[in-house]
Amino acid sequence: MTNLIAQAPAVSFDPQVTNHYKDVLTDEALDFLSVLHHRFNDRRLELLDKRKATQEYFNKGNFPSFPQETSHIRNSDWRAGTIPSDLRDRRVEITGPVDRKMIINALNSGARTFMADLEDSNSPTWDNNMQGQQNLRDANQRTISYTHPKTGKSYNLNECPAVLLVRPRGLHLEERHLMFGDQVSSGSLIDFGLYVFHNTQVLLKKGSAPYFYLPKLEHYEEATWWNDVFAFAEAYLEVPLGTFKATVLVETITASFQLDEIIYELRDHIVGLNCGRWDYIFSYIKKFRNHKDL
Repeated sequence: MTNLIAQAPAVSFDPQVTNHYKDVLTDEALDFLSVLHHRFNDRRLELLDKRKATQEYFNKGNFPSFPQETSHIRNSDWRAGTIPSDLRDRRVEITGPVDRKMIINALNSGARTFMADLEDSNSPTWDNNMQGQQNLRDANQRTISYTHPKTGKSYNLNECPAVLLVRPRGLHLEERHLMFGDQVSSGSLIDFGLYVFHNTQVLLKKGSAPYFYLPKLEHYEEATWWNDVFAFAEAYLEVPLGTFKATVLVETITASFQLDEIIYELRDHIVGLNCGRWDYIFSYIKKFRNHKDL
């Protein structure tokens, strides 16, 4: 990986905001983030430009449809990869931000799985994001604890906590505290990259792996992007293809016309779809805002 690191842009940041998080922003972790940015950020920006073009198409009175170029996917037989044993029972899920106390309570809730949210339910301040990474690491290492500063009440993990999934920020969100060359970093890549870098080996030793919820996808090409990010990171960290798993949140009207394609593009990593109804409703309003007859 030395050549990849040498080709990647140098990272720059304000030491005043990063000094408290040297255990997260290690030199090796920053090298990994730099390589991810070098390989995937330009494509991310292209995908965001395609979102704008799609909106302009809808603004002219058009509607989404099933893509003709992918009809072979919808009309052929194929199968996605296997689902890990600890993700097969998801009858009860709970979600919340990556606050330390809330992570402990959610993992102890009795739910089968917990989606730790670096997106909608987390105010994306620098401290919240970096402390969130520390909290997730400690949760996976089973060392997480919290003592309330006023009441003195202590919070610790139970013996059998929920299975942890992480939702990184969507493709449109950026992290201005880390720069690569003259480019602002991607919130998606920062959240994903730091999590897999610090937690993959710990989780594998426990018979689990890094699991994710992928938000706000609008096109199957965005699923392709995520799949490529997953596959590259697996190779970089020297774990088998398909180690990382993802559940895709269906939160946009355009994605609902491409569900087969999204599963197909992520077939080595996907374990399911989940409809995010509130953002789905918002997407309908946003995409068709110029349609007077709706």
